[in-house]
Amino acid sequence: MSARGRCAKVLPSELNKVCPERGDDPATHPRKMSDFEVVPNLQQSSSSVSKSRRKAHFPAGSNEKENLISWIPENIRKKECTYFVESSQTSDSGRIICECGYLREQHLDDAAKPPIFLGKEWDPSRHIQEMPTDAFGDIRFTGLGQKTGKYVRVSSDTPPRVIYHLMTQHWGLDPPNLLISVTGGAKNFVMKPRLKNIFRQGLVKVAQTTGAWIITGGSHAGVMKQVGEAVRDFILSCSHKEGEIVTIGIATWGTVYNRESLVCPMGGFPAEYVLDEENQGSLSCLDSNHSHFILVDDGTHGRYGVEIPLRTRLEKFISEQTKVKGGVAIKIPIVCVVLEGGPGTLDTIYNAITNGTPCVIVEGSGRVADVIAQVANLPVAKITIALIQKKLSVLFHDTYELFTESKLVEWTKKIQDIVRSRQLLTIFREGKYGQQDVDVAILQALFKASRNQDHFGRENWDHQLKLAVAWNRVDIARSEIFTDDHDWKPSDLHPVMAAALISNKPEFVKLFLEQGVRLKDFVTWDTLVYLYDNLAPSCLFHSKLQKVLLEEREHTAGSKMPRLQMHHVSQVLRELLGCSTQPLYPKPKHTERPRLSIPVPHIKLNVQGSGLRSLYKRSPGRVTFTMDPVRDLLIWAVVQNRKELAEIIWAQSQDCMAAALACSKILKELAKEEEDTDTTDDMLALAEEYEHKAIGVFTDCYRKDEERAQKLLTRVSEAWGKTTCLQLALEAKNMNFVSHGGVQAFLTKVWWGKLSVDNGLWRVITCMLFFPLLYTNLITFREKRLQPMGCLARLRAFFTAPIVIFLMNILSYFTFLLLFAYVLMVDFQPTPSWREYLIYFWLFSLVCEETRQLLYDPDGLGVVKMASLYIKDFWNKLDICAILVFIAGLTCRLIPSTLYPGRIILSLAFIIFCLRLMHIFTVSKTLGPKIIIVKRMMKDVFFFLFLLAVWVVSFGVAKQAILIHNEERVEWLFRGVVYHSYLTIFGQIPSYIDGVNFNIDQCSPNGTDPYKPKCPETNADNKKPIFPEWLTVILLCLYLLFTNILLLNLLIAMFNYTFQQVQEHTDQIWKFQRHDLIEEYHGRPPAPPPLILLNHLQLLVRRGLLRRPATRHKLKEKLEKNEEAALLSWEMYLKESYLQHQQCQEKQNTEQMIRDIAQRVDVLAELLDLDWVKRTGVVEQRLGALEDQVHQSAQALRWMMQALRGNGFSSGEDVPPVGSSKALDTKEIDLEGRPEESQPPYHVLARNLLYPGSHTLRFPVPDEKVPWEVDFPLYDPPAYSADHKDMAVQDPFSLSLESLLKINYNTMDGLIDRQSFHGLYAVQDGLPLNPMGRTGLRGRGRLHCFGPNHALHPVVTRWRRNLDGSIIRKSLKKMLEVLVAQYPLSDVWALPGGSLEPGETLPLKLKWILRREFWPQFQNLLKQGTEVHKGYLDDPRNTDNAWVETVAISVHFDTQNDVEMKRLNSFLQGCDPELCIRWQVLDKRIPLHTNHKELLHKVSTLLGAYY
Repeated sequence: MSARGRCAKVLPSELNKVCPERGDDPATHPRKMSDFEVVPNLQQSSSSVSKSRRKAHFPAGSNEKENLISWIPENIRKKECTYFVESSQTSDSGRIICECGYLREQHLDDAAKPPIFLGKEWDPSRHIQEMPTDAFGDIRFTGLGQKTGKYVRVSSDTPPRVIYHLMTQHWGLDPPNLLISVTGGAKNFVMKPRLKNIFRQGLVKVAQTTGAWIITGGSHAGVMKQVGEAVRDFILSCSHKEGEIVTIGIATWGTVYNRESLVCPMGGFPAEYVLDEENQGSLSCLDSNHSHFILVDDGTHGRYGVEIPLRTRLEKFISEQTKVKGGVAIKIPIVCVVLEGGPGTLDTIYNAITNGTPCVIVEGSGRVADVIAQVANLPVAKITIALIQKKLSVLFHDTYELFTESKLVEWTKKIQDIVRSRQLLTIFREGKYGQQDVDVAILQALFKASRNQDHFGRENWDHQLKLAVAWNRVDIARSEIFTDDHDWKPSDLHPVMAAALISNKPEFVKLFLEQGVRLKDFVTWDTLVYLYDNLAPSCLFHSKLQKVLLEEREHTAGSKMPRLQMHHVSQVLRELLGCSTQPLYPKPKHTERPRLSIPVPHIKLNVQGSGLRSLYKRSPGRVTFTMDPVRDLLIWAVVQNRKELAEIIWAQSQDCMAAALACSKILKELAKEEEDTDTTDDMLALAEEYEHKAIGVFTDCYRKDEERAQKLLTRVSEAWGKTTCLQLALEAKNMNFVSHGGVQAFLTKVWWGKLSVDNGLWRVITCMLFFPLLYTNLITFREKRLQPMGCLARLRAFFTAPIVIFLMNILSYFTFLLLFAYVLMVDFQPTPSWREYLIYFWLFSLVCEETRQLLYDPDGLGVVKMASLYIKDFWNKLDICAILVFIAGLTCRLIPSTLYPGRIILSLAFIIFCLRLMHIFTVSKTLGPKIIIVKRMMKDVFFFLFLLAVWVVSFGVAKQAILIHNEERVEWLFRGVVYHSYLTIFGQIPSYIDGVNFNIDQCSPNGTDPYKPKCPETNADNKKPIFPEWLTVILLCLYLLFTNILLLNLLIAMFNYTFQQVQEHTDQIWKFQRHDLIEEYHGRPPAPPPLILLNHLQLLVRRGLLRRPATRHKLKEKLEKNEEAALLSWEMYLKESYLQHQQCQEKQNTEQMIRDIAQRVDVLAELLDLDWVKRTGVVEQRLGALEDQVHQSAQALRWMMQALRGNGFSSGEDVPPVGSSKALDTKEIDLEGRPEESQPPYHVLARNLLYPGSHTLRFPVPDEKVPWEVDFPLYDPPAYSADHKDMAVQDPFSLSLESLLKINYNTMDGLIDRQSFHGLYAVQDGLPLNPMGRTGLRGRGRLHCFGPNHALHPVVTRWRRNLDGSIIRKSLKKMLEVLVAQYPLSDVWALPGGSLEPGETLPLKLKWILRREFWPQFQNLLKQGTEVHKGYLDDPRNTDNAWVETVAISVHFDTQNDVEMKRLNSFLQGCDPELCIRWQVLDKRIPLHTNHKELLHKVSTLLGAYY
């Protein structure tokens, strides 16, 4: 027997061995049990552990670890035996043990002392006490790599909420979407290899896809080992991120082998655990593949099953929790999966079914699982004791002799009850059609249970859909939810649609769109705010929104963070899209939400338990919908970089090209600020993908109709901030899009204005110089109205064409430069000449044009924004620089004393003006790309100059210091250090570096000659240089080596790389930058400088005096609504064509074809397997049917022979055998499709094992043993009679014969009516016998009288009607509404009736809901009603000696204006505030008592209504 580790016996020296991280601590010294105090309530920790991530173990000294160490001892307890009582049994080693199973030395010090008041007999309730736990932390399995999990030792009485708090808050587990409780054999068993693989793969698949917790027994044996190995195989085959499966083992502390290694009072971080199966004996080891362990301690050793009650309570507690994720609230569902198993497993299944937990039985795993699986499809009447006995003898052949007769009866009863709840039972059979995987079987079991669960209206279907969304199983939703059984309204799907969006489940979004969800109806203003409120905190857009809200709070000087509104989102979006777009969501005035649509009708949604329910509750009147819902959802998805979701939404968009370009722009801007490299790469890749989408759609449009495609480029998109597709592409720098042939053709058309594109350039220049040639056929125009020769508009059209304006500006600019050069070189007089004045006037016109460009603001962006946009352009910077330098030179030139410096400055200005010529040449297809390459190379030069400066300065300073002593002239220092060193690179080597070429006449010995450098160090005698020539020569050689060879070749290599890199994209870059020049001259005044001043004067008069708005010269076109709608419809049609073409291309892709073929082969193989299974099943069915026919024939022949023998036709010969009576027992018939028997032959509710309202268990009574006539020697039911202190009249509590003889049965006994509707009933030993048979319990139970207890149940109904008064029908039958009530302390609804008190005519519960003055009238209604049932009522309270008999009367109001119905409604009341009354639609799934449903079914049959 292993030694037992205890907190009280661990000394500090020993503690260092067990917990090496801790030293001496006062808390670790031995203490008496009186030192411990029980803390019954949950103590909140000072800080909670983050739920978002799970950690393998806490780092030493971390806050989380300290928090756990302080929290667990305060809230988690263990159990210790405090009184040693010697047991009659001994340990495995033959030593004396206590009744608890532990040795004497394993007890506390006080436990071995002579007892004073504890008593002599060992009593667990008295002699086992709780104290703080001493085993928790991280468990590491030695020899198995880095397998680390969490563990804790808990008392068996620990509240489940404490354990759940530990798991979610301190262990960092996310609440599960599903709880899978795996139960079965605790010993190793053999499964078929194929079934084992299917089970393992299916279990981990459902856990991984749904985010489930798997709960097992935690030991390394049996079904727990199977689960652990399944998780292990999955983790090994998946990445670290995908391989996180929560597997919780709940085991008994007293049966864990090597548990002493887990004892550490201050926590084991980690505790080393050795898995030793060879020496474990009767104990068991923990399974190394589980992630968490809850070790349940009841203070005993070696007793299995201690953990079952706590596990049951914990699973029930978790299943009652509500998880809110993505706006949808679901109660955590639970499913029980059964493999193999023994008696304990049968109890687990029975308890699960009783509690409404669906169970999945894996057939073929053995023992209990196979017993249930083999009888699950049989009618309950055929599940007999003999059949169960036969199954047990086959499947439990090793332990069959242990089954007593009473145990067989108990098993039969439990199996009958399990099979009776078919809606909760799912049998997984290998190869069963439609159920190839365990994960599908598990999820289908939950849906089947949910579908058959009682509910009001749509609650059940909503719950199923929420489960499917939470599990992200769209395949299950398609096959199980969206079927013909239920008609889904699009509005019903709005809450789960929002949940699917928030939780990023694109397949569900696609499914909901297929099911008819209209984004126009779904996306409201409140929905958008809700979606942006639920952005992922790690999202960059979320942080930008928070920054905007913080700025607003600081601006308003408020202490509270402002609520997120859509204008905040618009503010961030405008930063991303650029200032060329208007705000997408305008800021509301006076805190009113902007309304962008017409009023819509009131929408009602009844979404039970949903976090989105309030979002879709609309006040009557207006509902605020957005302008473009697809755009809004697309932006929301794109800013979070959700590729699949955005692609689905983009496919729904109408203005798809603008949407794609806008997405590209947003993603590129976000990528600039994103810190995570992987996210940045994903964003850029997605931005490029959207650019390709825009190109693809535009290509199809351009092929169909060039003119309409070009209209799409310049159409003002109201949805995207009144910008255009072309402007969005330019803002996003989408060079591929702008360089598209269609876009370039459009730009070329704009460049040529109203002229034909095929006009030669020489023709344009000729007509520009000799404009009368315009009236010849030398120039052609695109518009027919300009074709007439005498048309004056030809002249205007020609000179307003951008290409003509450009050529005239070139001519003007060259004239300006020639005149400027002439003045600088020839005509620069002290007094300016007329030519120089002409230059000044010319420059003034250039300044006026730059000012016009700066202030031109047709979009109303503001002067500051226009100035920033103006400065961003490189050529504008160059213009400003040239003008400022010219003004500086002009200022100096006009001052006589600075005339010459003025000319110098003007010369520099001339250089800058000449550089400005490069901008003019960018329009050339030949020179333009070269200018781009030059600009890129200039950047390389600047980086190169930095490297070169290091060598030049280092060599220059060293050379100057070695050669020349104390040169004080700054200009010569600069020459010697920088200038001469720089010229040396190009071969101009100074002669004085080498003493051989030294000439003293070329230098100044004292440095006094301003025109000569100072001489080097020389000899005073012969004036020869004395500096070390060998050193200067070596330095010069090294300098030339690194600069001439290394650095210059590096510069050449950089130029070459830049050239090759740019050359590949030069054409695209040139086409992209060509737009700026075209747009500039498209909006430029037609006259060239200096005549452009006339245009400026005209503009000044129009804007300043006449107050006319600025003319939009930009490439924008505002279309009429009808034309725009037609254009967008055409674009959307071609977008669909583009998407179909893309899908075809993907299918034709070689890799995709290989994947498709592989998938088809897999499907074909599965179909072949299924076909084989189905063929085998068909043969078995035919053989079974043949056996059935042979058996029937044998019975008929036997009857015929008996009849003949009875009539004297027998012969002396022996009668031949005619079939075996056991044939029926041996046949196997698949009855899965067989309908369940309509009505059980015996009472069922009255035989539930647990009697309601007590802890009394009934004696198990199988169906065949119910009738009193059937002999049942084993029948020994317990007796139970409740004492109703609140009842004035009740039969005696005891079953003494003296008190029972005072009761008169089968007659009126005073006020108590003891007559049965079924006639006389038998009385045995002073007790009446239930006329319907045995119930498994004697006494009167919770009923107040022996014999019949009479009740009255009025069934008040009316027709369900529409608003117009017409009766609603379903399946061609009228629908009813029934009056139901929910009484206090009850979870279910019931008919308004109940037991009749002695002498009363109306039940007390009925009086609760009716006012006293209406009681007589209601009695009249009952007299006029129709009796639908009179007799025995199958009630859970019934016993062998007391039962309920009721009269059910149907009170139906046929007309809508029935006076009595109105009076009834007016007199309905609730005497208790917790009493609820309602008219409920009659349906077989409403949550009502089962026996009440039978009454409703009879009423609906009577009225011919839907049920």
